[in-house]
Amino acid sequence: MRDPAEDQEPDQDQPRRQLHPLPKGLVELYGLLAVLFVLVPEWMAGGALKGFREGREGSELPLPSMAWQRLPELQLATMGLAQLRLMARRERLCGYTVMGRQRLTNRLMRRLSGRRRRPGTL
Repeated sequence: MRDPAEDQEPDQDQPRRQLHPLPKGLVELYGLLAVLFVLVPEWMAGGALKGFREGREGSELPLPSMAWQRLPELQLATMGLAQLRLMARRERLCGYTVMGRQRLTNRLMRRLSGRRRRPGTL
């Protein structure tokens, strides 16, 4: 068996060291550096992004790439359920009103991949 005196931490026998507080000027310097290195660049980036949006109309997303226009999976993934149901109605899918999003997307994918389509349109 071990001696209970060995289980005690060695620091308990010695008095605790007193930590000295940092000088007030050093704390203020650290605060100023935090503002300069963290908050100011975020403020500048936010202003730059807001400036880019002012000249654009419509979606704030970048223009779709050619892959987005070629692959119907990507187009269907960006559509809402109402848009998917409208497309299913145009494609004359039966029972589209009670289908969930995933099943409706799968059925539309099969329908779209089964026929030839013009590039850039679904």
